[in-house]
Amino acid sequence: MFNQLGVIGCGLMGGSFALAMKKAGLVKHVVGYSKSPSTTEMAKRLGVIDQVAESALLAVSGADIVLLAVPVSATETTLKAIRHLISPKVLLMDVGSTKCDVVSAAQQALGKHIDSFVPAHPITGKESGGVQNADANLYQDCQVILTPLPQTRPALVQKATDVWSALGAQVLKMTPQNHDAAFAAVSHLPHLLAFAFFQSVAAQPAGRDYLSLAGPGFRDFTRIAASEPTVWRDILMANKAEVLVQSQRFRQALDALEALLKNDDAAALEARIRLISDARSQWQLAAPRPPK
Repeated sequence: MFNQLGVIGCGLMGGSFALAMKKAGLVKHVVGYSKSPSTTEMAKRLGVIDQVAESALLAVSGADIVLLAVPVSATETTLKAIRHLISPKVLLMDVGSTKCDVVSAAQQALGKHIDSFVPAHPITGKESGGVQNADANLYQDCQVILTPLPQTRPALVQKATDVWSALGAQVLKMTPQNHDAAFAAVSHLPHLLAFAFFQSVAAQPAGRDYLSLAGPGFRDFTRIAASEPTVWRDILMANKAEVLVQSQRFRQALDALEALLKNDDAAALEARIRLISDARSQWQLAAPRPPK
């Protein structure tokens, strides 16, 4: 049980964490801060937080657990604003979708307080953000990746593991580098492709007519193209190098399929599709809840 949770960024992720902590009986009092006063006022009105803080620093004052739920590009500035109140007893976590940049920001901003920081990435979310969409069950049955630093105190890593587990998540640990390489492949590039693919259809002269004929497959394939633009600008820029590596690998795979089409090699095309289809079917059985 924590006495006080400080949430910096009372949107979907931060708000859902506050609600989940309350539902699990893990916290007595929640203080929240967001850049937009209307967000924190709504969070209080909805019962997501118990008290509005006028600054990030005041949200941390008195807290024994702090969650940073701000855009990854704001990590360093936010950590600098709160570092003076991060004591050895405070568990400090984030929910950023990239980790190398977050770790670098923490190293620059926190100084001697770096040992309290446990970087975290919950693999969950919704297309619609905002505290009005906060959900106490958002972290149930999801994966949470922790990327602790060498300086992070083991007791806090264990405490972070216990917190996320109590919220119903499966906790994994890896290095920031491995995290960013993996999620460039399974999350960041797919978003980039969804943005590009939807635009390629919609921008055609007959695009509106084509979209009117789209069925469930098209909707499923392009669902993530409706994701929040600012969030995904930051993620893609922060993990640019790894995303570009994965983009080149995708181009190679697409080029190989296009070559079979150009050569009218139907037999080889079917064989290639069958290999891919079989691999996808086997993966689906092994991983019924893939990262989003």
